[in-house]
Amino acid sequence: MTMLSPEVLLTYWSAEAVAINVVVFMNILGALLLGLIVGYERTYHGRAAGMRTYGLVCMASAALTVVAGQPTHWYGGVANIPVGADPTRVIQGIVTGVGFLGAGVIMKEGLNISGLTTAASIWAASAIGVLVGVGFYAAAMLLTVLSAVSMMWMSRVESGLPSRQAISIVLHFSPGFEPEKSAIGREMWAHGYEVAWGALQINHDAAQTEWRFVAVALSKEKGMELAKLSHEMARLNGVTSFQLAPARN
Repeated sequence: MTMLSPEVLLTYWSAEAVAINVVVFMNILGALLLGLIVGYERTYHGRAAGMRTYGLVCMASAALTVVAGQPTHWYGGVANIPVGADPTRVIQGIVTGVGFLGAGVIMKEGLNISGLTTAASIWAASAIGVLVGVGFYAAAMLLTVLSAVSMMWMSRVESGLPSRQAISIVLHFSPGFEPEKSAIGREMWAHGYEVAWGALQINHDAAQTEWRFVAVALSKEKGMELAKLSHEMARLNGVTSFQLAPARN
């Protein structure tokens, strides 16, 4: 009997193999839901890593972990793993290597971050590859579908849930002008935002003073749109120029 014989190939879809795949289904689906719950908290507070990022990472982690817990069912349960061989070390190397690859697609420009969901999806893709590699084909298919659905549709779910938009603001003041935190805080509050002063950055030279900070909307309805907010910022006392941008991507 060879590894390509019909009898061996059918072991990948035996009743026991299907039952194991159902267990994997339940694990990764539950992990996705739990990851989305954690990610929503970050989304609500306007952070860069939101529901999709947390959902993908949590789901992929569960997939890799559940695979490591079922070694007797790897490769259809018919392969003889040589003494001293440890496929989990191979999986560990894959995850570590792909982690560095995912870090390469994360971009930070000022207070804006992009590429987090792409990095998480790359990591999820590595988990799919591991599932296929050890013979959990049905689980790999489900993980693929869940990953694609998360990336394509979860943003619509996020946009429909209560949230607080975060924006990054850069203010340039005229020479000699001394800005006051209280005045800027009151101005932002009047337009539906509260300033996260813990993220304040101040740059000063002989020409002018520059303030960089993040403002978070009081609610989804109260936060003024950027286009309208720009007109209000232009009227701020002592401000010569400014920049407004979403603080997450």
